[in-house]
Amino acid sequence: MPSFDVVSEINMEEVRNATENASRELTTRFDFRNVDASFEYKEKTVVMKAEADFQLQQMESMFRSACAKRNLDTSAMDVKPYDHTGKTYRQTIAFKEGIEQPVAKKIVKLIKDEKMKVQTAIQGDELRITGKKRDDLQSAMSLIKQADLGQPFQFKNFRD
Repeated sequence: MPSFDVVSEINMEEVRNATENASRELTTRFDFRNVDASFEYKEKTVVMKAEADFQLQQMESMFRSACAKRNLDTSAMDVKPYDHTGKTYRQTIAFKEGIEQPVAKKIVKLIKDEKMKVQTAIQGDELRITGKKRDDLQSAMSLIKQADLGQPFQFKNFRD
């Protein structure tokens, strides 16, 4: 029986590259001259530091554009609220990986509501969808792509 897996993965190497590109852009920006601001990549997160909160907002848009240039889906970004210590503002950006249980249940419900002839099974942080016909599986893929569930999905292990 044909099947495929639905996963949500982020290429962390590309995130690191986007962080380095945003750091380079930060050094060339005129509005950030003589300002203590930086991007730092740490264990699947990016930490932004600046002297004011409006600078953090500008840095976030710079980082989003750097991610877009590297074909990273910015809907996977989880931007935490900033914290202020002394004269430094700091903000952390994490990336959502894996499909959490509530999102997986939404996908299953979405497919059941469409009355598709496929079966879905939640397997940890991914879903397996099986069906008798390839066309049913492809229509399930397009349904998942069209749904706005707050994170990007990839399809792999398409088997006949």
